[in-house]
Amino acid sequence: MKKIIKNKYFLYSLFAAAGLFIGWILFHSPGTSQENKILTTQSAKAVIWTCAMHPQIRMREPGKCPICGMNLIPLNQSEAPVDQAEVHLTPEAAQLANVLTSVVGRQKPVKEVRLYGKVQADERRLQSQVAQIPGRIEKLMVNYTGESVHKGQILAILWSPELETAQQELIEASKTKLEQPEIYEASKERLLQWKLTGEQISQLESSGKVQNNVEVVSTTSGIVTSRNVNNGDYVQRGSVLFEVADLSVLWIMFDAYESDIQFIKVGDKINFTIQAFPGSTFSGRISFIDPALDPVTRVIKVRVEADNSSGKLKPEMFATGIISARLKDYGDAVIIPQTAVLWTGKRSVVYIRQPQYDEPVFRMREISLGPMLGDSYIVTDGLAVGEEIVTQGAFSVDAAAQLEGIPSMMNPAGGKTSLMPGMEMPGDTKTGDDQNMPGMNMPDNAAESNSNARDTVSVK
Repeated sequence: MKKIIKNKYFLYSLFAAAGLFIGWILFHSPGTSQENKILTTQSAKAVIWTCAMHPQIRMREPGKCPICGMNLIPLNQSEAPVDQAEVHLTPEAAQLANVLTSVVGRQKPVKEVRLYGKVQADERRLQSQVAQIPGRIEKLMVNYTGESVHKGQILAILWSPELETAQQELIEASKTKLEQPEIYEASKERLLQWKLTGEQISQLESSGKVQNNVEVVSTTSGIVTSRNVNNGDYVQRGSVLFEVADLSVLWIMFDAYESDIQFIKVGDKINFTIQAFPGSTFSGRISFIDPALDPVTRVIKVRVEADNSSGKLKPEMFATGIISARLKDYGDAVIIPQTAVLWTGKRSVVYIRQPQYDEPVFRMREISLGPMLGDSYIVTDGLAVGEEIVTQGAFSVDAAAQLEGIPSMMNPAGGKTSLMPGMEMPGDTKTGDDQNMPGMNMPDNAAESNSNARDTVSVK
Protein backbone atom coordinates (compact mmCIF):
# COMPACT_ATOMS: atom_id res chain seq x y z
CA MET A 1 0.00 0.00 0.00
CA LYS A 2 2.79 2.46 0.93
CA LYS A 3 4.55 1.63 -2.33
CA ILE A 4 1.45 2.48 -4.31
CA ILE A 5 1.17 5.91 -2.56
CA LYS A 6 4.87 6.69 -3.22
CA ASN A 7 4.44 5.84 -6.91
CA LYS A 8 1.39 8.15 -7.02
CA TYR A 9 3.38 11.12 -5.57
CA PHE A 10 6.18 10.41 -7.95
CA LEU A 11 3.84 10.54 -10.93
CA TYR A 12 2.35 13.83 -9.70
CA SER A 13 5.79 15.36 -9.38
CA LEU A 14 6.73 14.13 -12.82
CA PHE A 15 3.60 15.63 -14.37
CA ALA A 16 4.22 19.02 -12.64
CA ALA A 17 7.81 19.13 -13.88
CA ALA A 18 6.70 18.25 -17.40
CA GLY A 19 4.06 21.01 -17.29
CA LEU A 20 6.60 23.61 -16.24
CA PHE A 21 8.95 22.54 -19.00
CA ILE A 22 6.24 22.71 -21.67
CA GLY A 23 5.14 26.15 -20.43
CA TRP A 24 8.68 27.45 -20.61
CA ILE A 25 8.97 26.18 -24.19
CA LEU A 26 5.63 27.74 -25.25
CA PHE A 27 5.92 31.15 -23.63
CA HIS A 28 9.61 31.83 -23.67
CA SER A 29 10.78 33.89 -26.70
CA PRO A 30 14.42 34.36 -27.60
CA GLY A 31 13.73 38.10 -28.29
CA THR A 32 12.18 38.84 -24.88
CA SER A 33 15.47 39.51 -23.19
CA GLN A 34 16.47 41.73 -26.10
CA GLU A 35 13.22 43.73 -25.82
CA ASN A 36 13.71 44.11 -22.11
CA LYS A 37 17.18 45.32 -22.80
CA ILE A 38 15.86 47.95 -25.29
CA LEU A 39 13.18 49.11 -22.85
CA THR A 40 15.76 49.33 -20.11
CA THR A 41 18.02 51.35 -22.40
CA GLN A 42 15.16 53.70 -23.36
CA SER A 43 14.19 54.13 -19.72
CA ALA A 44 17.75 54.93 -18.93
CA LYS A 45 17.67 57.72 -21.53
CA ALA A 46 17.19 61.11 -19.94
CA VAL A 47 13.76 62.59 -20.79
CA ILE A 48 13.91 66.31 -21.53
CA TRP A 49 11.04 68.38 -20.15
CA THR A 50 10.04 71.70 -21.72
CA CYS A 51 7.37 74.39 -21.38
CA ALA A 52 4.59 74.63 -23.94
CA MET A 53 4.78 78.43 -23.92
CA HIS A 54 8.54 78.78 -23.48
CA PRO A 55 10.24 76.13 -25.62
CA GLN A 56 13.71 77.38 -24.64
CA ILE A 57 13.22 75.81 -21.21
CA ARG A 58 15.00 72.41 -20.93
CA MET A 59 14.72 70.40 -17.70
CA ARG A 60 15.80 66.87 -16.80
CA GLU A 61 12.84 66.20 -14.53
CA PRO A 62 9.14 67.13 -14.58
CA GLY A 63 8.12 70.23 -12.72
CA LYS A 64 7.02 73.82 -13.38
CA CYS A 65 8.30 76.40 -15.83
CA PRO A 66 10.53 78.93 -14.04
CA ILE A 67 9.08 81.71 -16.24
CA CYS A 68 5.30 81.20 -16.25
CA GLY A 69 4.83 78.44 -13.68
CA MET A 70 3.05 76.04 -16.06
CA ASN A 71 3.57 72.29 -15.80
CA LEU A 72 6.39 71.05 -18.00
CA ILE A 73 5.70 68.53 -20.74
CA PRO A 74 8.06 65.88 -22.19
CA LEU A 75 9.88 66.98 -25.29
CA ASN A 76 9.26 64.78 -28.31
CA GLN A 77 12.84 63.99 -29.24
CA SER A 78 13.04 62.73 -32.76
CA GLU A 79 16.20 61.12 -34.06
CA ALA A 80 15.59 62.69 -37.45
CA PRO A 81 17.79 65.69 -38.24
CA VAL A 82 16.12 69.01 -37.32
CA ASP A 83 16.17 71.94 -39.76
CA GLN A 84 17.60 74.93 -37.89
CA ALA A 85 15.28 77.31 -39.81
CA GLU A 86 12.08 75.58 -38.70
CA VAL A 87 10.02 76.39 -35.63
CA HIS A 88 8.86 73.20 -33.91
CA LEU A 89 5.90 73.52 -31.56
CA THR A 90 4.14 70.84 -29.61
CA PRO A 91 0.40 70.46 -30.26
CA GLU A 92 -0.22 71.71 -26.73
CA ALA A 93 1.88 74.84 -27.32
CA ALA A 94 0.10 75.59 -30.62
CA GLN A 95 -3.27 75.19 -28.93
CA LEU A 96 -2.35 77.41 -25.99
CA ALA A 97 -0.99 80.09 -28.34
CA ASN A 98 -4.21 79.83 -30.42
CA VAL A 99 -2.25 79.24 -33.62
CA LEU A 100 -4.61 78.82 -36.59
CA THR A 101 -3.73 78.16 -40.22
CA SER A 102 -5.48 78.37 -43.58
CA VAL A 103 -4.71 77.32 -47.15
CA VAL A 104 -3.71 80.03 -49.62
CA GLY A 105 -6.11 80.52 -52.54
CA ARG A 106 -6.96 82.92 -55.35
CA GLN A 107 -9.94 85.25 -55.66
CA LYS A 108 -10.97 88.45 -57.39
CA PRO A 109 -9.57 91.35 -55.38
CA VAL A 110 -12.09 93.91 -54.17
CA LYS A 111 -10.73 97.02 -52.48
CA GLU A 112 -12.98 98.53 -49.83
CA VAL A 113 -12.36 102.26 -49.61
CA ARG A 114 -13.81 103.91 -46.52
CA LEU A 115 -14.66 107.62 -46.73
CA TYR A 116 -15.96 110.13 -44.22
CA GLY A 117 -17.99 113.24 -44.98
CA LYS A 118 -21.06 115.38 -44.36
CA VAL A 119 -24.47 115.94 -45.91
CA GLN A 120 -24.84 119.26 -47.74
CA ALA A 121 -27.52 120.97 -49.79
CA ASP A 122 -27.28 120.76 -53.56
CA GLU A 123 -25.82 124.09 -54.64
CA ARG A 124 -27.82 123.97 -57.87
CA ARG A 125 -31.06 123.86 -55.88
CA LEU A 126 -30.36 126.96 -53.76
CA GLN A 127 -32.32 130.06 -54.79
CA SER A 128 -32.45 133.59 -53.44
CA GLN A 129 -35.84 135.28 -53.22
CA VAL A 130 -35.23 138.94 -54.06
CA ALA A 131 -37.24 142.13 -54.20
CA GLN A 132 -37.94 143.10 -57.83
CA ILE A 133 -38.82 146.69 -56.95
CA PRO A 134 -37.61 149.05 -54.21
CA GLY A 135 -39.94 149.57 -51.27
CA ARG A 136 -40.75 148.90 -47.64
CA ILE A 137 -41.72 145.51 -46.16
CA GLU A 138 -45.31 145.85 -45.02
CA LYS A 139 -45.79 142.25 -43.92
CA LEU A 140 -43.74 139.05 -43.90
CA MET A 141 -45.71 135.92 -44.71
CA VAL A 142 -42.74 133.67 -43.81
CA ASN A 143 -41.37 134.51 -40.38
CA TYR A 144 -38.69 131.93 -39.44
CA THR A 145 -35.86 129.89 -40.83
CA GLY A 146 -36.64 126.24 -41.59
CA GLU A 147 -40.19 126.87 -42.77
CA SER A 148 -41.30 124.94 -45.84
CA VAL A 149 -42.52 126.94 -48.84
CA HIS A 150 -43.84 125.96 -52.24
CA LYS A 151 -43.53 127.56 -55.63
CA GLY A 152 -45.94 130.47 -56.05
CA GLN A 153 -46.41 131.02 -52.31
CA ILE A 154 -46.51 134.65 -51.11
CA LEU A 155 -43.40 135.40 -49.05
CA ALA A 156 -43.90 139.10 -48.29
CA ILE A 157 -46.04 142.15 -49.10
CA LEU A 158 -44.12 145.20 -50.26
CA TRP A 159 -45.24 148.85 -50.47
CA SER A 160 -43.43 150.87 -53.11
CA PRO A 161 -43.91 154.57 -54.02
CA GLU A 162 -42.08 153.93 -57.29
CA LEU A 163 -44.63 151.26 -58.15
CA GLU A 164 -47.51 153.71 -57.60
CA THR A 165 -45.85 156.26 -59.89
CA ALA A 166 -45.20 153.66 -62.61
CA GLN A 167 -48.79 152.42 -62.49
CA GLN A 168 -50.14 155.98 -62.77
CA GLU A 169 -47.91 156.60 -65.80
CA LEU A 170 -49.28 153.45 -67.47
CA ILE A 171 -52.87 154.48 -66.85
CA GLU A 172 -52.23 157.89 -68.45
CA ALA A 173 -50.27 156.36 -71.36
CA SER A 174 -53.04 153.84 -72.07
CA LYS A 175 -55.41 156.76 -72.84
CA THR A 176 -53.16 157.96 -75.68
CA LYS A 177 -51.65 154.65 -76.76
CA LEU A 178 -53.03 155.06 -80.26
CA GLU A 179 -51.46 158.49 -80.72
CA GLN A 180 -48.27 157.76 -78.73
CA PRO A 181 -47.71 153.97 -78.69
CA GLU A 182 -44.02 154.33 -77.82
CA ILE A 183 -44.77 155.97 -74.46
CA TYR A 184 -47.38 153.33 -73.69
CA GLU A 185 -45.04 150.44 -74.49
CA ALA A 186 -42.25 151.97 -72.39
CA SER A 187 -44.53 152.33 -69.37
CA LYS A 188 -45.77 148.76 -69.78
CA GLU A 189 -42.24 147.36 -70.17
CA ARG A 190 -41.17 149.02 -66.94
CA LEU A 191 -43.87 147.17 -65.01
CA LEU A 192 -43.01 143.90 -66.73
CA GLN A 193 -39.41 144.30 -65.60
CA TRP A 194 -40.69 144.64 -62.03
CA LYS A 195 -42.24 141.16 -62.47
CA LEU A 196 -45.86 142.23 -62.75
CA THR A 197 -47.72 139.75 -64.88
CA GLY A 198 -49.57 140.61 -68.08
CA GLU A 199 -52.84 139.79 -66.33
CA GLN A 200 -52.07 142.31 -63.56
CA ILE A 201 -51.26 145.00 -66.13
CA SER A 202 -54.48 144.36 -68.06
CA GLN A 203 -56.50 144.55 -64.85
CA LEU A 204 -54.75 147.84 -63.98
CA GLU A 205 -55.67 149.34 -67.38
CA SER A 206 -59.29 148.24 -67.21
CA SER A 207 -59.88 149.32 -63.60
CA GLY A 208 -57.74 152.45 -63.63
CA LYS A 209 -57.05 151.81 -59.95
CA VAL A 210 -53.47 151.98 -58.68
CA GLN A 211 -52.27 149.13 -56.42
CA ASN A 212 -50.41 150.30 -53.34
CA ASN A 213 -48.79 146.98 -52.44
CA VAL A 214 -47.06 144.24 -54.41
CA GLU A 215 -46.66 140.58 -53.45
CA VAL A 216 -43.24 138.88 -53.42
CA VAL A 217 -43.84 135.31 -54.65
CA SER A 218 -41.52 132.29 -54.20
CA THR A 219 -39.97 131.02 -57.39
CA THR A 220 -39.17 127.53 -55.99
CA SER A 221 -40.19 124.92 -53.42
CA GLY A 222 -38.01 124.01 -50.47
CA ILE A 223 -36.89 125.01 -47.00
CA VAL A 224 -36.13 128.58 -45.93
CA THR A 225 -32.48 128.50 -44.88
CA SER A 226 -32.06 132.22 -44.30
CA ARG A 227 -34.34 135.22 -43.60
CA ASN A 228 -32.63 138.54 -44.20
CA VAL A 229 -35.40 141.15 -43.58
CA ASN A 230 -37.92 142.18 -40.95
CA ASN A 231 -41.21 144.01 -41.09
CA GLY A 232 -40.68 147.69 -41.89
CA ASP A 233 -37.29 147.26 -43.57
CA TYR A 234 -36.71 149.28 -46.70
CA VAL A 235 -35.17 147.24 -49.50
CA GLN A 236 -33.67 148.08 -52.85
CA ARG A 237 -34.33 146.29 -56.07
CA GLY A 238 -32.39 143.03 -56.05
CA SER A 239 -32.12 142.80 -52.24
CA VAL A 240 -32.19 139.19 -51.02
CA LEU A 241 -35.16 138.64 -48.74
CA PHE A 242 -34.95 134.83 -48.24
CA GLU A 243 -32.72 131.89 -49.13
CA VAL A 244 -34.66 128.76 -50.11
CA ALA A 245 -33.08 125.31 -50.59
CA ASP A 246 -34.69 122.37 -52.34
CA LEU A 247 -33.66 119.34 -50.21
CA SER A 248 -35.29 116.62 -52.32
CA VAL A 249 -31.80 115.82 -53.66
CA LEU A 250 -28.73 116.29 -51.48
CA TRP A 251 -24.98 116.14 -51.83
CA ILE A 252 -22.78 113.95 -49.62
CA MET A 253 -19.33 115.51 -49.63
CA PHE A 254 -16.70 112.89 -48.73
CA ASP A 255 -12.97 113.35 -48.06
CA ALA A 256 -10.67 110.94 -49.89
CA TYR A 257 -6.98 110.54 -49.07
CA GLU A 258 -4.28 110.61 -51.71
CA SER A 259 -3.69 106.87 -51.43
CA ASP A 260 -7.36 106.14 -52.21
CA ILE A 261 -7.76 108.35 -55.27
CA GLN A 262 -6.62 105.59 -57.64
CA PHE A 263 -9.54 103.39 -56.56
CA ILE A 264 -12.27 106.03 -57.05
CA LYS A 265 -13.91 107.15 -60.28
CA VAL A 266 -17.02 109.02 -61.38
CA GLY A 267 -20.06 106.76 -61.61
CA ASP A 268 -19.02 104.35 -58.83
CA LYS A 269 -21.77 103.30 -56.47
CA ILE A 270 -21.20 104.06 -52.81
CA ASN A 271 -23.12 102.82 -49.81
CA PHE A 272 -23.11 105.09 -46.78
CA THR A 273 -24.50 105.20 -43.28
CA ILE A 274 -25.64 108.13 -41.16
CA GLN A 275 -24.95 108.34 -37.44
CA ALA A 276 -28.52 109.50 -36.80
CA PHE A 277 -29.95 106.30 -38.36
CA PRO A 278 -27.95 103.30 -37.10
CA GLY A 279 -28.73 100.14 -39.02
CA SER A 280 -29.96 102.01 -42.11
CA THR A 281 -27.92 102.07 -45.32
CA PHE A 282 -28.25 104.67 -48.06
CA SER A 283 -26.73 104.62 -51.53
CA GLY A 284 -25.75 106.99 -54.30
CA ARG A 285 -23.29 107.44 -57.13
CA ILE A 286 -20.18 109.58 -57.40
CA SER A 287 -21.04 112.53 -59.63
CA PHE A 288 -17.92 114.64 -59.27
CA ILE A 289 -14.32 114.37 -58.02
CA ASP A 290 -12.53 117.60 -57.19
CA PRO A 291 -9.58 118.04 -59.56
CA ALA A 292 -7.44 119.76 -56.90
CA LEU A 293 -6.09 118.41 -53.63
CA ASP A 294 -6.48 120.46 -50.48
CA PRO A 295 -2.92 121.60 -49.63
CA VAL A 296 -3.62 121.68 -45.88
CA THR A 297 -5.65 118.52 -45.20
CA ARG A 298 -4.17 116.55 -48.14
CA VAL A 299 -7.62 115.22 -49.07
CA ILE A 300 -9.75 115.54 -52.18
CA LYS A 301 -13.50 116.16 -52.20
CA VAL A 302 -15.75 113.46 -53.65
CA ARG A 303 -19.38 114.40 -54.34
CA VAL A 304 -22.23 111.91 -54.19
CA GLU A 305 -25.82 112.73 -55.16
CA ALA A 306 -28.44 111.08 -52.97
CA ASP A 307 -32.21 111.07 -53.30
CA ASN A 308 -33.94 112.57 -50.27
CA SER A 309 -37.58 112.38 -51.22
CA SER A 310 -38.28 110.87 -47.79
CA GLY A 311 -36.77 113.90 -46.06
CA LYS A 312 -34.74 111.82 -43.59
CA LEU A 313 -31.39 113.31 -44.51
CA LYS A 314 -30.53 116.72 -43.14
CA PRO A 315 -27.65 119.03 -44.10
CA GLU A 316 -24.55 118.81 -41.84
CA MET A 317 -25.22 115.18 -40.83
CA PHE A 318 -22.07 113.03 -40.65
CA ALA A 319 -21.79 110.16 -43.13
CA THR A 320 -19.50 107.13 -43.52
CA GLY A 321 -19.25 105.65 -47.00
CA ILE A 322 -17.74 102.46 -48.43
CA ILE A 323 -16.80 101.94 -52.07
CA SER A 324 -16.15 98.39 -53.31
CA ALA A 325 -13.65 98.87 -56.12
CA ARG A 326 -12.64 95.88 -58.25
CA LEU A 327 -8.92 95.83 -59.04
CA LYS A 328 -8.96 94.61 -62.62
CA ASP A 329 -5.20 95.04 -63.00
CA TYR A 330 -4.56 92.14 -60.58
CA GLY A 331 -7.03 89.60 -62.03
CA ASP A 332 -7.34 86.53 -59.81
CA ALA A 333 -4.78 87.35 -57.15
CA VAL A 334 -3.38 85.51 -54.13
CA ILE A 335 -5.06 87.10 -51.12
CA ILE A 336 -4.23 86.42 -47.47
CA PRO A 337 -5.67 87.81 -44.21
CA GLN A 338 -4.02 90.85 -42.67
CA THR A 339 -3.44 88.90 -39.44
CA ALA A 340 -1.09 86.51 -41.26
CA VAL A 341 1.45 89.22 -42.12
CA LEU A 342 4.22 90.38 -39.80
CA TRP A 343 5.41 93.73 -41.09
CA THR A 344 8.67 95.35 -39.99
CA GLY A 345 8.35 98.53 -42.05
CA LYS A 346 10.66 97.20 -44.78
CA ARG A 347 9.96 93.48 -44.83
CA SER A 348 6.73 91.49 -44.79
CA VAL A 349 6.94 87.90 -43.59
CA VAL A 350 4.56 84.99 -43.01
CA TYR A 351 4.97 81.58 -41.39
CA ILE A 352 4.27 78.54 -43.53
CA ARG A 353 3.39 75.16 -42.06
CA GLN A 354 5.60 72.34 -43.29
CA PRO A 355 3.36 69.57 -44.66
CA GLN A 356 5.89 66.75 -44.12
CA TYR A 357 5.41 66.84 -40.34
CA ASP A 358 2.43 65.62 -38.34
CA GLU A 359 3.15 68.14 -35.61
CA PRO A 360 2.97 71.92 -36.10
CA VAL A 361 6.25 72.94 -37.71
CA PHE A 362 6.63 76.35 -39.37
CA ARG A 363 9.15 78.16 -41.51
CA MET A 364 9.39 81.91 -42.03
CA ARG A 365 9.21 83.33 -45.57
CA GLU A 366 9.48 86.88 -46.85
CA ILE A 367 6.75 87.98 -49.28
CA SER A 368 5.89 91.04 -51.41
CA LEU A 369 2.56 92.75 -50.81
CA GLY A 370 0.24 94.63 -53.15
CA PRO A 371 -2.69 96.89 -52.17
CA MET A 372 -4.43 96.38 -48.85
CA LEU A 373 -8.03 95.16 -49.19
CA GLY A 374 -9.70 96.07 -45.93
CA ASP A 375 -8.65 93.22 -43.62
CA SER A 376 -6.55 91.38 -46.22
CA TYR A 377 -3.58 91.86 -48.57
CA ILE A 378 -2.80 91.02 -52.17
CA VAL A 379 0.41 88.98 -52.40
CA THR A 380 2.42 89.74 -55.53
CA ASP A 381 5.34 87.40 -54.82
CA GLY A 382 6.47 84.77 -52.31
CA LEU A 383 3.41 82.52 -51.92
CA ALA A 384 1.89 79.76 -53.99
CA VAL A 385 -1.69 78.51 -54.09
CA GLY A 386 -2.22 75.55 -51.78
CA GLU A 387 0.40 76.45 -49.19
CA GLU A 388 -0.77 76.56 -45.58
CA ILE A 389 0.08 79.71 -43.63
CA VAL A 390 -0.44 80.87 -40.06
CA THR A 391 -3.39 83.28 -40.06
CA GLN A 392 -3.71 83.70 -36.31
CA GLY A 393 -0.98 83.54 -33.69
CA ALA A 394 1.84 84.39 -36.10
CA PHE A 395 3.44 86.63 -33.49
CA SER A 396 3.53 83.75 -31.00
CA VAL A 397 5.26 81.55 -33.56
CA ASP A 398 7.75 84.34 -34.27
CA ALA A 399 8.40 84.77 -30.54
CA ALA A 400 9.20 81.07 -30.25
CA ALA A 401 11.58 81.41 -33.20
CA GLN A 402 13.39 84.32 -31.55
CA LEU A 403 13.79 82.41 -28.28
CA GLU A 404 15.17 79.40 -30.12
CA GLY A 405 17.60 81.51 -32.17
CA ILE A 406 15.81 80.57 -35.40
CA PRO A 407 15.53 83.20 -38.20
CA SER A 408 12.60 85.44 -37.26
CA MET A 409 10.87 88.66 -38.23
CA MET A 410 13.36 91.04 -36.61
CA ASN A 411 16.35 88.71 -36.82
CA PRO A 412 16.45 87.12 -40.29
CA ALA A 413 19.94 85.72 -39.69
CA GLY A 414 18.92 83.86 -36.52
CA GLY A 415 20.84 83.56 -33.31
CA LYS A 416 19.97 83.35 -29.63
CA THR A 417 18.03 86.19 -28.07
CA SER A 418 18.40 86.64 -24.32
CA LEU A 419 15.32 87.38 -22.25
CA MET A 420 17.40 89.62 -19.97
CA PRO A 421 21.02 90.75 -20.23
CA GLY A 422 23.20 88.34 -18.30
CA MET A 423 20.43 85.76 -17.78
CA GLU A 424 20.52 82.33 -19.33
CA MET A 425 17.95 79.62 -19.08
CA PRO A 426 18.80 75.97 -18.34
CA GLY A 427 19.82 74.09 -21.44
CA ASP A 428 21.03 77.16 -23.34
CA THR A 429 24.47 76.76 -24.84
CA LYS A 430 26.88 79.53 -24.03
CA THR A 431 28.79 80.69 -27.03
CA GLY A 432 30.91 83.66 -27.89
CA ASP A 433 30.49 86.74 -25.73
CA ASP A 434 27.74 85.09 -23.67
CA GLN A 435 30.40 83.19 -21.74
CA ASN A 436 31.88 86.42 -20.41
CA MET A 437 28.58 88.21 -19.72
CA PRO A 438 28.13 88.86 -16.01
CA GLY A 439 24.80 88.24 -14.43
CA MET A 440 22.57 85.57 -13.08
CA ASN A 441 23.05 82.08 -14.49
CA MET A 442 20.73 79.29 -13.46
CA PRO A 443 22.65 76.06 -12.74
CA ASP A 444 22.05 72.91 -14.70
CA ASN A 445 20.86 71.14 -11.56
CA ALA A 446 18.12 73.69 -10.92
CA ALA A 447 15.55 71.01 -11.57
CA GLU A 448 17.13 68.77 -8.96
CA SER A 449 17.29 71.51 -6.31
CA ASN A 450 13.62 72.35 -6.79
CA SER A 451 12.35 68.79 -7.19
CA ASN A 452 10.49 68.86 -3.89
CA ALA A 453 8.36 71.81 -5.04
CA ARG A 454 7.33 70.38 -8.40
CA ASP A 455 4.25 68.47 -9.39
CA THR A 456 4.68 64.95 -10.74
CA VAL A 457 3.68 64.54 -14.40
CA SER A 458 2.81 61.07 -15.53
CA VAL A 459 3.20 60.05 -19.18
CA LYS A 460 1.27 57.09 -20.48
